[in-house]
Amino acid sequence: MSSPSVTSKGQITIPLAVRQQLGIRQGSQLSFVVKGQHAELHVVQTPEPVKASGFGILKSRSSKPMPADFDPASLLKSSR
Repeated sequence: MSSPSVTSKGQITIPLAVRQQLGIRQGSQLSFVVKGQHAELHVVQTPEPVKASGFGILKSRSSKPMPADFDPASLLKSSR
């Protein structure tokens, strides 16, 4: 078991093996419960996993969504 140090701001790094086992990632919400001289860490909420394809990560400024078969190269063809 590793023993991370506490920074001057009260922060610690949760070891990778613990994060993986508990499913903790960026955006996870945690709670601490003090029991005597020990503290328990509980995962309250874990964010939705990011899809491997990356589809849907970027948001469009237009009010209507683009069709799935939209070819961005077609924008360059029409402006010439």
